[in-house]
Amino acid sequence: MYNNTGVHLILGGARSGKSRLGQQRAEQWLHRNKAGGLTYLATATAGDNEMSTRIARHREDRDHRWRTTEESIALAGALVAAPESHCVLVDCLTLWLSNCLHQGVWEREREELLRCIDQRHTNCKSDTPPWVLVSNEVGSGIVPLGQLSREFVDAAGWIHQALAERADNVTLAIAGLPLTVK
Repeated sequence: MYNNTGVHLILGGARSGKSRLGQQRAEQWLHRNKAGGLTYLATATAGDNEMSTRIARHREDRDHRWRTTEESIALAGALVAAPESHCVLVDCLTLWLSNCLHQGVWEREREELLRCIDQRHTNCKSDTPPWVLVSNEVGSGIVPLGQLSREFVDAAGWIHQALAERADNVTLAIAGLPLTVK
């Protein structure tokens, strides 16, 4: 059964429909909770033209009800700073992970996020808006050859396990369809 509060982790491969599913979950919550709002917490940085195009496409997918916050590193702080009445959609955790690894702050930021999620559960009430966390499932393929790539895949796998353990709902997006895992 889907829990409409707490934390919802949505995993999927590239172009699996995970972002769209996350947006739909958030908008469904808003439809049932008219007094709330929606915050899109974007972790991407526009480092090249292709990424700029992706970011623009995601912006076009959201209507006027969405408030956008951009944060590529301090995710826990951005989650806590979001309005309490808002459902927050984080898109996506693997870009955040990549940014943190690149800046050498992964361990610290991972621990901050997990503490933040634990605190959220401690304070969660029946009317608490959900946090929807979207991430790329990168562990289903072959083991990468390069050390940095292996570190990234390992870190993604470990954070996904830690978040899935804490999440109220876990969904795997495959070919645009949701598969309920938890």
